Amino acid sequence: MPRSLRIAGAWAAVLALGLTGCGTSDDDGGQTPKAGARAAAPDRVEPLGTRPKAELPATVTSADGHRVTVKDTSRIVPLTGSLNEIVFTLGLGKNVVARDITATFEQAKKLPVVTRAHDVSAESVLSLEPTVVLADSTTGPAEAIDQIRDAGIPLVVFDPAKSLADVSPRIEAVAKTLGVEKSGAELTKRTEQRIAAVRDGIPAGTRKKKPRVAFLYLRGSASVYLLGGRESGASSLLEAAGAVDAGKESGLTKDFTAITSEALAKAAPDAILVMTKGLDSVDGVAGLLKIPGVAETPAGLDRRVVSIDDGVLLNYGPRTDRVLKSLVEQLYGDTE
Repeated sequence: MPRSLRIAGAWAAVLALGLTGCGTSDDDGGQTPKAGARAAAPDRVEPLGTRPKAELPATVTSADGHRVTVKDTSRIVPLTGSLNEIVFTLGLGKNVVARDITATFEQAKKLPVVTRAHDVSAESVLSLEPTVVLADSTTGPAEAIDQIRDAGIPLVVFDPAKSLADVSPRIEAVAKTLGVEKSGAELTKRTEQRIAAVRDGIPAGTRKKKPRVAFLYLRGSASVYLLGGRESGASSLLEAAGAVDAGKESGLTKDFTAITSEALAKAAPDAILVMTKGLDSVDGVAGLLKIPGVAETPAGLDRRVVSIDDGVLLNYGPRTDRVLKSLVEQLYGDTE
């Protein structure tokens, strides 16, 4: 199996654990993290102001090699949260008839769930009579994908986005598939400008002493405690924020590695990045500090924790500027 697919499969497994094993406690033991103690922004996407005009049919090459022609986009089924986010932001939300469980933003919440952590129900998808289905190369099982295709439904697979460099190509690929390339170009330009604006606002002093940030994946009720490495998906975001990925820098070449005191000591993070539900699942910062090795790190001693919503952190899509802005603000204080 190609290495890229093994990495994607591992990340899918982590997501599956996260979505089934997450606690819901908001209690942080009465302690407030030094960074990131701020009310969460509304979980909404921001569609383009211009109405998309589809030019169909559109013929594209799927990431799995299939040549697919899309003739109708009146009933779209995106099988991942990140793809759902792009479709809605392009202005095609009214055409979407289903969602993945990770599509948590407000506009999609009332849609039926047809896939959970990359576990697709082909029967549920087909019952909605979709005119086009969008998937990632991590979407499965393969039998479900084949079943949808065998039913004659146009299904296009996209490579997963793993870094900031993937944001624009992914938006453009989805837009081309749906016959709205002009809207794709507009959204790409908007997204790139917003990301650039956030990067321009990073305090100049951070270039001299870049904070070391460890990305921890936590699911307390499932006893899952992982330290992100080079392939976790967080490196590009941390580096764009003027930080150092402590796991990657310490020599962790995999996507995730079980947390140990030794690994954390070697990573020596100044701050810890976590997903919001992950932090909740260990009962907040107080619970995080009970994980072996965390309290002894510079981040643990300083209680410096950065928390970003699960449903958007690693999407690398139209809302990545917001993720980057939140990361920058929590690391360095408000940049405005």
